[in-house]
Amino acid sequence: MRCERVALSITAAALGCCVFARFHGMPQGVWGALLLIESGAALLLLLGLWTPVAGVVIACCELWIVFSGGGEFWLPLVLATLGATLAMIGPGACSIDALLFGRKQIRPFSR
Repeated sequence: MRCERVALSITAAALGCCVFARFHGMPQGVWGALLLIESGAALLLLLGLWTPVAGVVIACCELWIVFSGGGEFWLPLVLATLGATLAMIGPGACSIDALLFGRKQIRPFSR
């Protein structure tokens, strides 16, 4: 299991949206929608299902939190970066994506 995937999903679900959305002065409807979207993406990441899509969704939600207002922005920025890297590198061997679609490996050209 890829540790980055698990760490990002737990952190995004627990801290990423709940704590920072309250302090950024967002309306409650926007905060609720952001909470549902990011929690759903965090659950998909934890399971390893649709990892590239879930990584991009988390990155977009966290960037929205960063650019929506003042306050602390370092943790959402780090979570956005981790979401983008997970979208690029994939879920790892122990994931539902690997079982459904196979594991993609990049091999360099041999001479």
